[in-house]
Amino acid sequence: MTRIIAGAAGSTTLRVPKTGTRPTSDRVREALFSSLASRGLVEDAAVADLYAGTGALGLEAASRGAVEVVLVDRAAGAAAACKENARAVQKRVPGVRIDVHAQPALGFLRQTVRTFDLVFIDPPYEVTEHELGEVLEALVPRLTREAVVVVERSKRSPEPTWPAGLEAFSKRSYGETVAWEAVVAAA
Repeated sequence: MTRIIAGAAGSTTLRVPKTGTRPTSDRVREALFSSLASRGLVEDAAVADLYAGTGALGLEAASRGAVEVVLVDRAAGAAAACKENARAVQKRVPGVRIDVHAQPALGFLRQTVRTFDLVFIDPPYEVTEHELGEVLEALVPRLTREAVVVVERSKRSPEPTWPAGLEAFSKRSYGETVAWEAVVAAA
């Protein structure tokens, strides 16, 4: 069972599509959000959750004080689950704006004019390093000056190739999962 861990929508159960998603475990989300919240990176943030799956990462941010969340997933089942989960969270956090986009992450980034303070990227394992690199490169112009990008991958995956404009900040391992954080590089 996947659920929102803490905040205004804490304990809300999230719908998980029957196939095609690998939700971030409660343990990993709890550790990740403890770190982010302790640095003041969630409260009042504009958040993007790319390859959203259930939307658990973006919706956890909404529950913990983000003001705007965008969930992006190209799979129809995942996008439908994100919409249903967003409605459940908005009932508990009525002031947050949550938008769901049923399209590839790269396509979304190339057409949006929105900017983000916090971005989660948790692609399926089969997403190549090349595709991930393209997404990261397209993301850079969509980031605010103090934005943080969290990339979640298998521990067997190499570190992402960070494009100009992003620099790695930290790497944390949680069993089979590794989360890299990057920040906007100083000009």
